[in-house]
Amino acid sequence: MTVTAPPEAPAADVPKSSGTRLVDRVFRMRELAILAVLLVMIVVTQLGNSEFLTEQGIKDLLLNATILVLVATGQAVVVLTRNVDLSVGSVLGISAFAAGLYLQDGGNPVVAVLLAVLLGVGFGLLNGLLVSLGQVPALVVTLGTLYIVRGIDSIWVGSRQIVASALPDSFVDFGSGGISAVPWPALIALAVLVATAYFLKHYGSGRELYALGSNPEAARLAGIPVRRRILAAYTFCGALAGLAGALYLARFGNVDSGTGSGYELTVVSAVVVGGVVFTGGSGSVYGAALGALLLTSVNSVLPALGVSSVWVLAINGILLILAIAVDRIVALRVANALKKRNARHG
Repeated sequence: MTVTAPPEAPAADVPKSSGTRLVDRVFRMRELAILAVLLVMIVVTQLGNSEFLTEQGIKDLLLNATILVLVATGQAVVVLTRNVDLSVGSVLGISAFAAGLYLQDGGNPVVAVLLAVLLGVGFGLLNGLLVSLGQVPALVVTLGTLYIVRGIDSIWVGSRQIVASALPDSFVDFGSGGISAVPWPALIALAVLVATAYFLKHYGSGRELYALGSNPEAARLAGIPVRRRILAAYTFCGALAGLAGALYLARFGNVDSGTGSGYELTVVSAVVVGGVVFTGGSGSVYGAALGALLLTSVNSVLPALGVSSVWVLAINGILLILAIAVDRIVALRVANALKKRNARHG
């Protein structure tokens, strides 16, 4: 008589351990705390300036956050795998110029957006191949491609500039239009955010990104295609940076060789402030989006309260340091809680 062992459950379908559930609860509370701080900040600002939450004020608030939310969503997926993409600002800039140049010559707006996304995909693939197949540290690779793409952009753009008057009216109107106080670009960012969160939670390949970030070696031994997942994460991040470039063009209608310069630091700050742990494996894209909304809201809140915009960078830095400190405290407390739980259960 032959006894057949039951098939093993795929690594991605294994039920979460109590430790993983504890970490998830902690970071869900972190996201709720960020949301609470954001709401309190907006309420206080409205009390100090009754013109802050007008229909146009809400629209401006959402428009300012849209680009950062999109790029932060892609960055969060990469950070979950214990990597980082520092080239997103440069990719955003060159994608915006490519789309603008095409539209300036009478191109179709839909094709222009696709062109920007495809350009982003190309640079994302380059980063992913170097990191996953070349086994080069992500920080080194993406810092290099940041300067490479920025250099290509500077040479290609030169002293030229894309202006709103040279773009189709329908494209420019799309960048500022919408349903009441909710602009179209914000709805696109929301759709991308929800779809990404759903994929990460309900699909095996999405959950594998968390496993990969938590323990790359264990993920490899469990049969997870590590290199393929890292490549996919970078490609997705590049695609969103390209899409953000097209929406940046629609929003501002003005692109030059300096577009997107330094943006990567703001994106990383939004992701970390939003609770996505930089060592990978924990956090969510919703948290990254809340972090992006918080940082962009600070930019709007301070002028509305009559505070100098000079303080914006300082406050962003303080939020970043606080987020890192909280991550460290949470990690230590979770580790202690798990030790006590294991001790009780022998």
